[in-house]
Amino acid sequence: MLSLNSKFVSILILLISLSYSSTCFSQDYPFRNQNLPLKDRVNDLIERMTIEEKVSQLMNNTPGIERLGIPPYNWWNEALHGVARAGRATVFPQAIGLAATFDSQAIYETFTIISDEARAKYNEAQSKLNYNQYYGLTFWTPNINIFRDPRWGRGMETYGEDPYLTGELGTAAVKGLQGNNPYYFKTHACAKHFAVHSGPEWGRHEFDAYVSSRDLWETYLPAFEKLVKDANVQEVMCAYNRLDGEPCCGNKTLLNDILRNEWGYKGMIVSDCGAISDFWVKDSVTKRHETHSDKMSASVDAIRSGTDLECGGDYSSLVNAVKQGKILEQEIDVSLKRVLLGRFKLGMFDDPKKNPWSNISSNIVGSLNHRQKALEMARKSIVLLKNSNKILPLSKELQTIAVVGPNANDSVMQWGNYNGIPTYTVTLLQGIKNKLPNARIIYQDACDYYKEPANGNFNDVMEKIKDADVVIYAGGISPTLEGEEMPVDIPGFKKGDRTSIELPKVQQLFLKELKSLNKPIVFVLNTGSAIGLKNVVNDVDALINAWYGGEEGGNAIADVLFGDYNPGGKLPITFYTSDDQLPDYTDYSMQNRTYRYLKEKPLFSFGFGLSYTEFELANIRLSKSNIKKGDSIVISINLKNKGIFDGDEVIQVYIKNNSDIQGPIKSLKAFKRVHLPANSSKKINLTLSDGAFLSFSDFTRRMEVIPGKYTIYVGNSSTESDLKLFNITIE
Repeated sequence: MLSLNSKFVSILILLISLSYSSTCFSQDYPFRNQNLPLKDRVNDLIERMTIEEKVSQLMNNTPGIERLGIPPYNWWNEALHGVARAGRATVFPQAIGLAATFDSQAIYETFTIISDEARAKYNEAQSKLNYNQYYGLTFWTPNINIFRDPRWGRGMETYGEDPYLTGELGTAAVKGLQGNNPYYFKTHACAKHFAVHSGPEWGRHEFDAYVSSRDLWETYLPAFEKLVKDANVQEVMCAYNRLDGEPCCGNKTLLNDILRNEWGYKGMIVSDCGAISDFWVKDSVTKRHETHSDKMSASVDAIRSGTDLECGGDYSSLVNAVKQGKILEQEIDVSLKRVLLGRFKLGMFDDPKKNPWSNISSNIVGSLNHRQKALEMARKSIVLLKNSNKILPLSKELQTIAVVGPNANDSVMQWGNYNGIPTYTVTLLQGIKNKLPNARIIYQDACDYYKEPANGNFNDVMEKIKDADVVIYAGGISPTLEGEEMPVDIPGFKKGDRTSIELPKVQQLFLKELKSLNKPIVFVLNTGSAIGLKNVVNDVDALINAWYGGEEGGNAIADVLFGDYNPGGKLPITFYTSDDQLPDYTDYSMQNRTYRYLKEKPLFSFGFGLSYTEFELANIRLSKSNIKKGDSIVISINLKNKGIFDGDEVIQVYIKNNSDIQGPIKSLKAFKRVHLPANSSKKINLTLSDGAFLSFSDFTRRMEVIPGKYTIYVGNSSTESDLKLFNITIE
């Protein structure tokens, strides 16, 4: 029997439902008429709203307007690698792991699944009048900032350090999220954080990034431009930091001049959460920009700069700003039109029966097909970095296996950040048990991420694992140590960032101890970023980078370890040798950063990844060696799998403008992941449009196709020895 309170809540929900539904789909108002043009419908709705109602719709937690039948809506939702913070969902590998797949089609398919689950959750929530945060359709994904420095804790949320790879994978994610219906968007995607944003986390509310025009247009903007122009992304989120002295969410150069005027962006701009408050709040604990005197002046400037929707509550001051003549109501209407148009295009003011996305049921969430895709993506993300004497794959006949380390049995680590909660999670330990049910598995935590052992030594662990045939060490770091503005302040880590990329000292010491056992050692590395491994790479026989692999991460690693899957992932970031190779963290210049500008040899290069088989790129041909602006080049390659394992290879094409001495050493401009059975070959064609030859012009301060000599590199990593060179001329 229902309690009195439960009965009251049920009656209240029913009354609210009747209140909204009584006007929801009537034809009394033109804005409800689905036969009218969207522009007319939006204008009709705006004309019926008071200034208080208008302003209320420009903040993420928007109230309903009962008299017009408009239900509440919360714009803040997350789907970085699965629907996040809304209960049960399929959890795919963290974004940096998805980037390691170098597979645009697989990314598109993954985000199609994610948007299916998003619509399913929204449909169910709407049926229960659940208007809570994280149950909407506007997802603040993907994060396409450039991972310029491995110390940035949120780098795991990105697609790596390269603008082209980021743009291609970001485009696939947006298209998967937004769907292909000609009338209704499935969900909204959001390109964030615009722009020039990659730490420090501990100073992001007051940090001022200064960059050259070259770095801005060559590195920080290309992915955003691609998502605006090619992916039709419906939202762009402005960043916390300042750029050249002006907060990004009030930066007229970024938002008006570049995004709206140069690129022709018509969608809505949303602030990062609390970013408008950073304009004016004076805080003795957390430093802020303090570029404005109060919330009203901050809000007026943000609206005029193009920030349509605030994640926060400062925009409430716009009501008085209009009444005091600080801003015109028509200026408010400009932003409101963009915001409301977004809701119309998602079908929020239409009969759900006419929207095909309304038929997606909640029973698809975490379904078998989705779990299988999570396993596929976890497998594809794994990068084999070292395999001495071909120790991998391991024999399934092994009798005793030691599985040790802080990440061996940690399910939460595998979820990364901005995650949902999976139905289940397979850890590495469980994955190995699943693979070899009859083997003796010796499991030990062995050591912490960073804390020294209580007794000062590892003798107890060594004694317990001394009879193992092989030692599998699961180490690295964890999302509890790196991430967004975290309360972490320990040696090597600061507020979500790292102060050192070195593998924590205790893990280095433990690996030295393991080596003394004279057993084969396989290091399974979990991380969201590059780790300095110079001091330990020679102590292990094999090294696998498994990232934060999602719910199926353990099964995926076990498949790789024991030969049921041949790893084919590639690094979307540079693994530097040590801290010594890194410039100052707060310096946003790209000099000596990433493979495009690094002059020294890294430990592992961008695009690098080994396989259990041997691939050969043969008979590489260019369709022409002299081109004019507007022409394309076709590169044909005969890819051979000369080994005994089926496998995937990622063909990579890089370009250098030989006359641009300040430009990148080389830049990725095409890639394709290809599956080949053992002892087979396939002809692959890759097309380079003239856009692949864009270079920064010192004259126009923009990217242009500049006549001259260029080098095209074709291979399977960015390492010079893995590439074949071809010279061309652009007339």
